[in-house]
Amino acid sequence: MAGAKRLPRENAPPAAGERSAAGPGSFSVRVLPAGKEALDAYEALCQGAVYAPPQSPLWARAWLEGAGQNGVIAFVYRHGAPALALALEMIGKGPLRIARFAGGRHANGNFPALHPDTMQDDAERAAAARSLLSTIRSERPDIDMLALERQRESFLQHPNPLLTFRHRTSPNLSLAVDLSQGFERLLRDSGGKRRRRRRRIQLRRLEAAGGHRRITAMSENEVEEILALFFSWKRVRLNRMGVQDIFGSPHVRASFRRLFLAALDEPQPSFFLHALEAGGKIRAITGSSRAMDSIICEFSTFAEDELAHASPGDFLFYENIAETASQGLALYDFGVGDEPYKRLWCDVETRHSDVFIGLTPLGRAAAQTSFAVAGIKRAIKQNPVAAALARRARRISAKT
Repeated sequence: MAGAKRLPRENAPPAAGERSAAGPGSFSVRVLPAGKEALDAYEALCQGAVYAPPQSPLWARAWLEGAGQNGVIAFVYRHGAPALALALEMIGKGPLRIARFAGGRHANGNFPALHPDTMQDDAERAAAARSLLSTIRSERPDIDMLALERQRESFLQHPNPLLTFRHRTSPNLSLAVDLSQGFERLLRDSGGKRRRRRRRIQLRRLEAAGGHRRITAMSENEVEEILALFFSWKRVRLNRMGVQDIFGSPHVRASFRRLFLAALDEPQPSFFLHALEAGGKIRAITGSSRAMDSIICEFSTFAEDELAHASPGDFLFYENIAETASQGLALYDFGVGDEPYKRLWCDVETRHSDVFIGLTPLGRAAAQTSFAVAGIKRAIKQNPVAAALARRARRISAKT
C-alpha cells in the first residue's frame, strides 16, 4: 500500500463518464458502475496507492460484486496518472438515494485509495475532491447525497483529500493499544498487574474445561464454520441488547464470506478470522484486517454458554494483541466504539470525521439533517448519564 507509484495509462478504466476540471492540478474524473471492468480498474489503480482496509480492492470486490448501477466507482487522474479512487454503494432511504463507502456501517476508519505524490498541498487535494464531486453530480443525477462517514484524518501520514469538504466529528471514537514499546511494557504499566491476574484466572478455567487452542482460519471450511457461528451468536446478542443486527442481511453475510474466502489466496491475508476453542468447542471469534502498521479488529463476539464466565473473548484479545506486538506492529486497533472491555487495554483514542454532501435539493436538506442527527448522537455518547439512559431504553424496548 505504501510507496505510491504512477500507473501507465493503459491501466486506466474506459473513457465513459470522463470530465476534466480546471484549477490546481487539472484533474480528470471517470465515474463508472461497479461492474467487473470497473472493479478490475480499481484494483489496478490501487497498485502502489495507500488505502485503509475497507477501501482495498479485496473489500470493494467483496461488497460490490454484482451491484451494477447500485455500485459506483470514481477514478481521479492528474495528467493521465492515477490520483484517487472511491468505491461506493447505493442505498435507498425513503425517497433518498444515498452513495456511501462500500460496506456501509461495516466500513470504519475509512481512507480512499490515494496516490499521494499527485497532490502536494491542501489546494491540490481540494481541487481533486471538487473535481470528483462535480463529476459524480453530473454523471449520476440519481444520487441525492454522499454519506462518507467514519473517515480517518490521515493515513500513513498522508492527509485525507475528502476532508477538504465540510465535515464534523463522528459520534463514535475509535480505541487502540499502543504497541510501540512492546507487549511487555503493557504488562508493566498501571493496568498490567490486573491483566496478568485476569489471564491466570482465565487459564485455570479454560484448562479445567479441557484445555484451549487459538485457531486461525486457513481453509474454506474453517471460514464458513467460524462465520456461521459468529452470525448466529451476534444475532442473539444484538437482539437482546435492543440493537439492530447489522450482520443479519443476506448481502452482508455473503459479502463477508467473499471477503474472508478471497483473502485466503493472498500470501499474507489482509483479512483473517481467529477463534478460541476450549473443551473442544469454539467459544470466541474475532475478524480482523491488516494495515501497514496495525491489526484492526473489525468484529468480535463470544458464545454465551457454560464457559462464558471464563471470559473467552478477553482471552482471545490477549492472544491477538500479543501476536500483533510480536510482529513489530505499532497498534492493535479495536475499531469504532467505546466499550469497557476495550478500555481494559486501550491508551489511544482517535476521532473520525463524517462528510454529508447533498447533490440535489432533497439531498441538501438530508445532508443538513444528517449533520444535526450526528451531532445529537455525539452529544449523547459523550455524556455518561445520557449514554446509560439510551442503552437502558434500548434494552427495555427489546424486551417489549
